[in-house]
Amino acid sequence: MMNHFMILAVLLPLRTCHTAYSQQGSLMFPVTYFNVSKDLALQHLIVEWDVDKTAHDAELAMSFEIQVHRADEATVWTDFHNVTLNKSGKPLHWIWDSDLPLECMSHSVRIRSKAEASKIWSQWSPWETVLGLDASDNYGPKIFPEEKVIEEGLGITLCCIGRKGQIIKEFFLSDSDVNYFNKTNRQIGLLTAKNVTLRGASQPVSVFCKEPCSEEPCYAHAVFFVGRPPDTPGDFSCQTRNMTTVTCTWNQGRDTYLYGCHSSKHTLFDEFSQNLVPCTVSCSEQSSQCSCSWDIGQQRIYNITLTVENALGRKTATEAFDVTHRIYPLPPFQLWEECTDTEIKLHWNHQNKGIELFCQTEVFQPNGKAELYNGSDTQLHHTSITLGGRQPFTKYTARVRCGAAKNFWRWSEWSKAQTIRTKEAAPSGKVDIWREITPVLRGRNVTLFWKEEPGFRANARSISYEITWEKVEDSSKAECISLSSAYNSTRIFIDNHPYRITIMAKNNVNSSLPSILIIPGATGTEKMLNDSELKEEKVNGTEDGILISWEPRHTYDSYVIDWCSFPMSQPCDLQWERFGPNTSSALINSAAFVPGVRYNFRVYGSTANRASLLEKKTGFLKEQPPEFCTEVKNIELSNHAVTLFWDPCPTNKTDCGFLRGYCIYVSPVQEDCNLKGSIKHVHSDGSVLCKYTIENPEERRYTVKHLTSNTKYKLAVVAYTGGGEFPELNFMYIDTPLDSDMMYLLVLLVIVPSLIVAICIWKMKWVKEGCCPVIPTPNKSKVLSFKEFKIGSEKVLKISDCTPDTLAVDNKVEAQKLHLQSLMPSTPTEDKTDVHNSSWDYHNENENENEKRNFTSTPTPQTHTWFENLAYSSHLAVESDPYQLPETLETSKAEVSAVPYQPQYYLSILNDDAPSSPGEAAGRKTSLRYISQTDVHCIGRRL
Repeated sequence: MMNHFMILAVLLPLRTCHTAYSQQGSLMFPVTYFNVSKDLALQHLIVEWDVDKTAHDAELAMSFEIQVHRADEATVWTDFHNVTLNKSGKPLHWIWDSDLPLECMSHSVRIRSKAEASKIWSQWSPWETVLGLDASDNYGPKIFPEEKVIEEGLGITLCCIGRKGQIIKEFFLSDSDVNYFNKTNRQIGLLTAKNVTLRGASQPVSVFCKEPCSEEPCYAHAVFFVGRPPDTPGDFSCQTRNMTTVTCTWNQGRDTYLYGCHSSKHTLFDEFSQNLVPCTVSCSEQSSQCSCSWDIGQQRIYNITLTVENALGRKTATEAFDVTHRIYPLPPFQLWEECTDTEIKLHWNHQNKGIELFCQTEVFQPNGKAELYNGSDTQLHHTSITLGGRQPFTKYTARVRCGAAKNFWRWSEWSKAQTIRTKEAAPSGKVDIWREITPVLRGRNVTLFWKEEPGFRANARSISYEITWEKVEDSSKAECISLSSAYNSTRIFIDNHPYRITIMAKNNVNSSLPSILIIPGATGTEKMLNDSELKEEKVNGTEDGILISWEPRHTYDSYVIDWCSFPMSQPCDLQWERFGPNTSSALINSAAFVPGVRYNFRVYGSTANRASLLEKKTGFLKEQPPEFCTEVKNIELSNHAVTLFWDPCPTNKTDCGFLRGYCIYVSPVQEDCNLKGSIKHVHSDGSVLCKYTIENPEERRYTVKHLTSNTKYKLAVVAYTGGGEFPELNFMYIDTPLDSDMMYLLVLLVIVPSLIVAICIWKMKWVKEGCCPVIPTPNKSKVLSFKEFKIGSEKVLKISDCTPDTLAVDNKVEAQKLHLQSLMPSTPTEDKTDVHNSSWDYHNENENENEKRNFTSTPTPQTHTWFENLAYSSHLAVESDPYQLPETLETSKAEVSAVPYQPQYYLSILNDDAPSSPGEAAGRKTSLRYISQTDVHCIGRRL
């Protein structure tokens, strides 16, 4: 039995090997070798394993599953590693980067395998454990990592391992700006900081750990730095300046914020010699430029690799070159010159021995313009260049740079600038001369003006002007004066003969070409000199100047225009310009021109240095409104018109513009204006004025028509120019007379009808009072407005309150008749009625007394008969009163029936016994008088 098993064990590997080639998918190749180690410097777990040799021989494609487990944590990291085996039989490797320092905890690793073609995994290998310091007995708490460099924006996890039996109580960062969280698990504390930011130079982040005790071993401290990985070197290039030393330069990029032992390391490696370049790197903190130099020796070709690295990364740059093609010469030095008045020869030296150079010279003109000149001389040690076409006595600045004549790489720096001045020469060009002639007694005063022509050059440090004048017919008696360059005008006296005037500029070398001016003789030419007879023509200004045009004459070879830049001052700073024979217009511009100033121009024709006045012009650069207020001197006033008179404008007040006319403004004082033939104008105060425009500057009067009589008007007259009107309105006020025709019409249409109406109204009142007197009404009585005189809505006055009015009848027969008629029943009687406060009383006067009316209100019971007045109410009642008079008491004893108001009763009383004769009628008329109700005397009560 044992032999069978031994034979099976021997044959099994053979069967397995055979099957590996035929049925790989159904076999497993477990790990035969497995080892785990750690690299604390790099914080790596290194896993190494191997499988059976038959799998290597079969070159199988296999998959491996690896798991990592951290002590005291349930988290397991899983990774898959796929590889195709080869026949070399070398073990396989896998590296795991830990986010937690490996010192903090123990880590265990296991692995299993399978052929990629198979679906069956082998069994897991046993856990292989790498111990951390958590299993050790430390003297005190420790923080890991102790010192680390972190890239900005990333995070870091730290741990603090306490002593056995101790618990980590505090674990924190000194920087409160860093977001972090921590947790503790008995002996081990973990702290994670996320998104750490850059701090200043050499400012690390401190970490503190503390156990729950106060002794010194209970504390731990560590730091970590935040920085950036290096940038790829920029502008990496190598060159030589003297074929002895090679220098490489580059830009290291942005700051990494890592310094000291953590700063970036620069190394140069030559690929041709396979050696590090023996140079020392130096970098500038201000410019971020780095350089490295070494001796060339015999080597001419290099392939340099520059490596820049720090704890966060590394970057490289390469440069391959031939030294003879990378010559960057040193700048020339010791410049000196040899010059004349028109030529400069510049010399210099250089330090580039054995190198053939090609040089370039830059010359700066006095106006700052630069000119480049390439030299053709390629000497090794001494070079020069000749610069022609220079101006005499002119300062130039020159500098030189050089480059390799063969295999040009780049120019050297510029040499120091050399300032050079050419020598003096005679003045070049001519002086332009002009004059102003003023006739005086026995001759003329000639004011001479001169200026340098555009091509004139003094060519020396200082010059003077030499003026000579002589008679044209007799040149033997010439006069001469010399003036320094500070003068540009002078005055001389000449007689009436023709004169030739010459001016030259003179320096230490020689004189310029002469400028000649001929002054014609005064005999027979007085008219020509008196230019007041020429009429001035108005010219217009533009944005660019004042345009002057004239009629060309073929007899002149040039034209001259002169003017004063400051017309109101003395001297006026006379200016002039010359124009060719084919010119008939010119735009005169000057920095001295200002708006609102009148400039006078004179146009001369010149031939053979003789000038003749042709035309006069006057104009403004820009016209301005007048500077004076027009004053009205006189007015002529009528009912419907006013004529205004004003004085002409002062001459010295119109220099701001050409006077074009006047504007007249009219308006009633109390209202807006709307006159026929005018234009509406809205004033600054909002009122509407009538505007009349007079376009004739010579006009001195104007009549404003269509005014309203007896009305107050305000008027103003202002002048206007091409620049506008006088800005202020100085109003004068007038009152138009009253129109007599309108008065007559007013009398006829208003006053007369009003008088007629008034008379008619007065007459109507008289007729009404005479024919239809007003009957008093109690309802209109002010006395009865009190509450005690009202019953319901009716106003009532008791007989007991007041004595009623009475009618006195002298004829007793008629009184009795009237009394009887008043007692006739017409309506049902009432037991008790109120009587109103008035009645008719007919009484008998003394027979000897003349017939007249007596309006006394005192009752006379002895001689009068009393009757009740039934006209005031439709119902009457008599009520006894203890204060009534005896007569009244007597009449009230009998029962009286109330009678409605019937005016015909009283008319019948007057008409029943009509008189048979006019005398009888007159007697009856005079026997009756009426006592007004307003004369009531109250008995027993005072109202």
